[in-house]
Amino acid sequence: MNDISAKELGRLLELKKKKSSRFSKFIVSLVILLNIFFTVAILYLFRETGSEPIALIGAWFAFTTVELWSLSKIKRDEIKEMQNEY
Repeated sequence: MNDISAKELGRLLELKKKKSSRFSKFIVSLVILLNIFFTVAILYLFRETGSEPIALIGAWFAFTTVELWSLSKIKRDEIKEMQNEY
């Protein structure tokens, strides 16, 4: 590992960051699209049946919020780890 220059190491770390960044952007986009789809489906069901599934709505948005918070914590930890290594 001593034969890798600081410039090459920086470039490798940037490459790793870009790859994980694409994955997290995909997950965030997917969660947003699923939330939109869920909201439209619930509005349609409410229009058809006249009843609102409050527990289901609360559970769904709690689940997606926890997923996004967990993803952000993972990203923060990765950034701290990369800063400590560099």
